[in-house]
Amino acid sequence: MHAVRNIRLCTKDCLCLYVCPTGASDTENGQIDFSKCIEGCRACVDACISHAISLVPEKFPEQQAKTDAMKAKLQIAAVSKMNQEAAALKAAGTAETDEARRLSSAIAQSSRIMAEDLEREAGYMVPQNAQTKALLQELLQSASGDFPKAEAEKLLDLLSR
Repeated sequence: MHAVRNIRLCTKDCLCLYVCPTGASDTENGQIDFSKCIEGCRACVDACISHAISLVPEKFPEQQAKTDAMKAKLQIAAVSKMNQEAAALKAAGTAETDEARRLSSAIAQSSRIMAEDLEREAGYMVPQNAQTKALLQELLQSASGDFPKAEAEKLLDLLSR
């Protein structure tokens, strides 16, 4: 595990500079030099009062395999979130107050993010994954009038390169 800095949280109080035994922490460019960082040291993490530094693994574990039943359930949940997004966008368009429009828009955006996460978890939204190509091809074949065919074809072209 090596230290990384979230530059948005960094308040430049710079205690990390004084406790790092190797000088890996650099607040000028906001980076922590992995080649100097001692794996698992945590000195900068513990010293950072703004909680801008955390540890991340050098290599992430492989994604767990999912059964077809699990993928189907993830797809059902994703479709539900897409339907919620559509309903929220419709509500935003007919809302009578700015507050109601903002709330409906926020719900729509949240639903879209959750649907994308569910699709990714099911293995469909990883660009290098063959399932992504298969899904786009399937969507193109069964596309209805409002489906963005040109965008899907462009994505397929980019994924085939």
